Amino acid sequence: MAIHEECGVFGVMSSGKADVASMTYYGLYALQHRGQESCGIVVNDDGVFTTYKDMGLVSEVFTKDVLDRFPEGQIAVGHVRYGTTGGTTRTNCQPIEVNHKKGKMALAHNGNLSNALELRDELEMSGAIFSTTSDTETIAYMITRKRLEKGSIEEAVSAAMPYLEGAYSLVLMSSTKMLAVRDPQGFRPLCYGITEDGTYVVASESCALRAVGAEFVRDVEPGEILVFSKNGVEERREHCNTKAKRTCIFEHIYFARPDSEIDGVSVHKARLKAGEILARSFPVEADVVIGVPDSGLDAALGYANASGIPYEIGLIKNKYIGRTFIAPGQNHRFDQVKIKLSPVKSVLEGKRIVLIDDSIVRGTTSKRIVKLLKDAGAKEIHVRISAPAFLHPCYYGTDIDSEENLIANHHSTEEIAEILGADSLAFLPLSDLPELLEGSRTYCSACFDGDYPTAVPTDTRKDRFEGKIKIGC
Repeated sequence: MAIHEECGVFGVMSSGKADVASMTYYGLYALQHRGQESCGIVVNDDGVFTTYKDMGLVSEVFTKDVLDRFPEGQIAVGHVRYGTTGGTTRTNCQPIEVNHKKGKMALAHNGNLSNALELRDELEMSGAIFSTTSDTETIAYMITRKRLEKGSIEEAVSAAMPYLEGAYSLVLMSSTKMLAVRDPQGFRPLCYGITEDGTYVVASESCALRAVGAEFVRDVEPGEILVFSKNGVEERREHCNTKAKRTCIFEHIYFARPDSEIDGVSVHKARLKAGEILARSFPVEADVVIGVPDSGLDAALGYANASGIPYEIGLIKNKYIGRTFIAPGQNHRFDQVKIKLSPVKSVLEGKRIVLIDDSIVRGTTSKRIVKLLKDAGAKEIHVRISAPAFLHPCYYGTDIDSEENLIANHHSTEEIAEILGADSLAFLPLSDLPELLEGSRTYCSACFDGDYPTAVPTDTRKDRFEGKIKIGC
């Protein structure tokens, strides 16, 4: 089982009419690694919203014909999804739109509310009717309820935030404004930039800013609300510094693109550092270091640099298969690892290999990769993982399984190595995580140490809302 990303959000606000749909398309394309289930774009042209969203990759959903249907506009909001709450259906595609007495809103969300079930139950008891099974609709409902009481969309968002627990990085728009919002603990990344012509751009990662020609300005601070309007950028900080910052450490280890920077720390450098730590802490005599594409490559280079063992490309990834590859039928029993990854026999044959990967969840995929390398003639395989061992599930937008399905929760490192068929195995020491963030300790590592920043949800099933409504009926 692979770990899946949660979501990616993107927003554009131009000073005049522009092709904001195409700009959003390119931004979402740069964020495709964060979610491959579905995607959507909403364009705002003088208060008229035009929407298209569907299941599939950005390039599949937004064909030229689809993009040509969008009008020019002033604002656009986009989303790529891997759902951590709610089923994989078109109904749960984002952005979510709301029409209410005071206007319209479109909302894109990255993260996961830890109190979504309690909030939704409370809202339903007061008469709320939900049409999706995503926790994003709960956020939209809370903001809309407050908007009916408040004088502006930013005041409504601020009033709703104390009710929301857990992870939420939001991009939303009203008829005249675009907002960027990050939860007070800053679990998920969010940043903004500006183009030469003064167009504001908000994105989950800085790599998406560069993709559309925007210059990075800064990260959105935890708890901050940024309001983009014809008057420029307004900073609202009433929810800042109310809680300890707890950015997800796995963003730097796995989720984010290596060319992104999150909260001032280069993702590429963090992964290099992880490899260096592994080489220092768990040296081994070997002939070559290789990484599992893609997120293991930077750490492998770091290990090679620190150890003096040559770095090589030992596994080739089929770039035409996404991370959510599905076999075409139940009768096809082909090993999906072999379809995704191909060993370079000339690099591996007769060699002692250091294999760097970002994580081990159930161990099934890692076991298949080890066998793939041994079948290609590898003499020894020493597995090094650029993250600590997963011992606990995540409730903040990362699809990390329940404890009973996490191999490290039930087996020692030596036992896992034997299960994988590896000659040795080592995980990144938990105590060394601050080195990845240049000494900062303002991160969430609950999936490794069980130190949850919020109350643990009473119901942690991804489909916990599915029984409440029947989609399509």
